[in-house]
Amino acid sequence: MTPASKRFLHPEAIRRIGRLELRARHIVEGLLSGMHRSPYFGQSVEFLQHRQYAPGDDLRHVDWKAWAKQDRLYVKQFEEDTNMRCTLLLDVSASMQYGSGPLNKYEYAATVVTSLAYLLLKQHDAVSCIAFDESIRTRTPLRSTQAHLKAIVRALDASNPLNKTDTGAIFREVAEVSPRRGMVAVVSDMLGNVDSSLRGLRLLRQRGHDVMVLHVMDDDELDFPFDGPTRFEGLELPDHLTCNPRALREGYLTALDRFLTTLRRGCARDGIDYALIRTSDPLDAALAAFLYRRVAAERMH
Repeated sequence: MTPASKRFLHPEAIRRIGRLELRARHIVEGLLSGMHRSPYFGQSVEFLQHRQYAPGDDLRHVDWKAWAKQDRLYVKQFEEDTNMRCTLLLDVSASMQYGSGPLNKYEYAATVVTSLAYLLLKQHDAVSCIAFDESIRTRTPLRSTQAHLKAIVRALDASNPLNKTDTGAIFREVAEVSPRRGMVAVVSDMLGNVDSSLRGLRLLRQRGHDVMVLHVMDDDELDFPFDGPTRFEGLELPDHLTCNPRALREGYLTALDRFLTTLRRGCARDGIDYALIRTSDPLDAALAAFLYRRVAAERMH
């Protein structure tokens, strides 16, 4: 199954939709309308009971082990668990202010988080949202009503990027205060100590959470297109550097590749779903590709 062919919403079009709630509604409803089936993800089901097979029942639900033992056909019945718990973690550190296109990293990431919240609430799951930098800035409780989206949007609107970040410490704190298993979705540029971040993500997995990382980066950060004398100013440090970027390009791209490889391999090792997303990517296309990949992975298990 692949995403349906359609004209996707580019960041410039999304930027013109000022309110986060309307952006999310526009993205998710458009995404769903272009798919043959809902891309809902993380939905869990629990075995309920057996009943005797009746002509016309789906053979995929026949319990063949029971047939082998009793020589009778039984069908497995399941009860859908519609109250999955999902915590959305949004990075609101100062580095998220950077942007070379219509949306900076924070605006793009906040739109992704709101869209995920809208989709989860639409399938009646319980959602909490945490905005963080070096500490937790805002937190909404777990709720499963559609009205909860407004509380999430208010929390994000009040969380303008400001301070440095400590992703590893935040992930460990979330693991400590989230005793019940659920889904944890991180939307961040992941800039910082990659080893500390991976240790925090690993702890979340060890506590039984289904963990996703949506790694949001700007084209400038990934391609380093600068040419001619340039002044680089730190967003989380008071330092600045004036230089000829051509002299730095090879070393920068080598360090970037090392960082991305370490993060990607660390996530794969610990069973964490990872996706690198550019802020120039159409938001609905990026979400559709990510959700389809999760659906495909769930079908394989």
